[in-house]
Amino acid sequence: MDAHQAGATGSGGRRAKGMVLQCRARNGRHAKDGRSVGRGLVVASSTGRNRSGVQTPHSGYHFDGTDRRFFEGWYFRVTMPESGESFALIYSVEDPLGNTPISGVGAQVMGPRNGYFVQYDKRTADFWAQRNKLALGCTFKAMDGIQKRRYTDMVGEDQFRREVKEGFQSGTYQHQGRLVATDVNKALGKFSNPYLEAMQRPAVSTVPSCSWSFTTKPVYGWGDPSSQRATAGWLAALPAFEPHWQIMMAHGVSSGWFQWGDECFEFQDAPTYAEKNWGGSFPQKWFWIQCNSFDGHSDLTLTAGGGTRELPILPGSPEEDVAMIGVHCDGQFYEFVPWNGEVDWVVSPWGMWVMHGENEDFEVFVEGTALPGDGVVLRAPTLKDGLVPFCKDTFSGQIRLKLVHRRSSQTVIEAGSSTGGLEVGGGPWWDTWAAKAAMKEPLRSLVKLPIDVGKAIDFVPEGLKPFVAPPGL
Repeated sequence: MDAHQAGATGSGGRRAKGMVLQCRARNGRHAKDGRSVGRGLVVASSTGRNRSGVQTPHSGYHFDGTDRRFFEGWYFRVTMPESGESFALIYSVEDPLGNTPISGVGAQVMGPRNGYFVQYDKRTADFWAQRNKLALGCTFKAMDGIQKRRYTDMVGEDQFRREVKEGFQSGTYQHQGRLVATDVNKALGKFSNPYLEAMQRPAVSTVPSCSWSFTTKPVYGWGDPSSQRATAGWLAALPAFEPHWQIMMAHGVSSGWFQWGDECFEFQDAPTYAEKNWGGSFPQKWFWIQCNSFDGHSDLTLTAGGGTRELPILPGSPEEDVAMIGVHCDGQFYEFVPWNGEVDWVVSPWGMWVMHGENEDFEVFVEGTALPGDGVVLRAPTLKDGLVPFCKDTFSGQIRLKLVHRRSSQTVIEAGSSTGGLEVGGGPWWDTWAAKAAMKEPLRSLVKLPIDVGKAIDFVPEGLKPFVAPPGL
C-alpha cells in the first residue's frame, strides 16, 4: 500500500477514495479567525510576503447595466507544491440582463490529469459581483429548506456552507464552492469547431461533482510593488480594446483543499495566479503562457500572451496583433509591451510557444512546449454562440525563461519548469503563427502618457463618482 492509499498526505498531497469523507468533513472545523483548518493543516499559514499592497486596477465588475453584448470572465489557478498538479477555477457571466439566448453563468474547473468540469445556468439573476473590488459569486441551487437569494458580497464560510447547495464565491482572500456537472450543450446547443474537433477532447465533465475551500495571500499583483498597473495601460479604462485583459495576481500562495470526484487534494502555500477578461467576446485568435512554479525559484512568475483584438474606439473598428511579456522576480517587475519596446512570437497550432521581447534595458526569451496528447478543451465566451469550446490548455507545459541585461549581456534570470500553463484559442489554427506586435496609432502614443485614472477619480466628489468612474476600475 502506497502513502496515498494509506491516507498520508503532505503539502499538495492527494487522498484516495477512502478518505473522501474526511476531506468533506474539513468544512466543519474552523480556526478562531474563521478560516478552515484540517488535521495538521493550518490554512492561515503562508510563506509568501505580500509585496502588492493594493489591488490591481480593474479588479471590480465592469458591467455598465446596458443591453450591449457583454461578458466578464475570471480565472484562478492553484498549483499543488509537491505533485505539480493544478486546478483552475474559471467563471463567466454573459449578457447579465438575461435578455439574449446566450445569457448565462458558467463555472468551469480544470483538474488533474487533463480533468475537466462545467456547471452552467442560463439564469443570470443569481450572479453577483462587486463594482470596485474582486468579489463575485453565484448560487445555482440553495440548500433544501433555505430560500434561494442573491448575495451582494462575500459571506462567511459557515453561512455559505449552510445556505448554498450548488454555487461559488471568490474574492481576493477567500474561495469556496460546490458544483454538480450539467450538460451545457442542452442549454446552448452543440457547437462545431473543426480545429477543436481535431484535438479529440470534447469539453465534457470528467467528474460528476467538485468542491473546494481555500484562502489566498497575494504576493505580486501586476507591476512594481509600490504601484499596481493596468495590464493594457491606462487606456483600459476606456472602451478602447475588445476584449480587455487584466492580471490581478501574478503570484500568491493558497492553503486549503479541493474535492475532485472521489479524490481530495490538500495543499498549503500553493502557488496561485489570477486574471480576468471582459468585453463583447474573446479575441478571434490568441495564445497564453503562465508559470509561477519555477524549479528552484519560489519568487519568480511569468505571464505572457498575445492575440488579435478589435479597436472599437477607432473609426472602422480595425484589428491589431498585440502581445506582452511580464516577469516578477525578487521584488522587481520586468515589462515588455508594444509601447515600450518590441515583442514577437512563433506559436504552433499545438505544441510550441516561442516569444521574444526587448525594452530599453532588458531582453527576454520564453519557450514553451507541450506533448500532442496533453491539454483540455475549454469553453470561452464568443460573440454569437456564447460559452462554447474555443480554446485548449495544459498545466504540464515545459517552460524555459531567460532574462538578459542588454548593456552588459549579463543573464539576470534563467529558469525552467514542467508545470507551465499553455493555451491556444480561437482560430482556426491551421498553421504556425509568426508575428510581431504592432500597436496602432494614436493609441500607441496615448498609452505612454503618465495618466493614472484611479488617482484622478480620487479627486472627484463622492456623490459624483458613480457617474464618472468607469465600472470595474
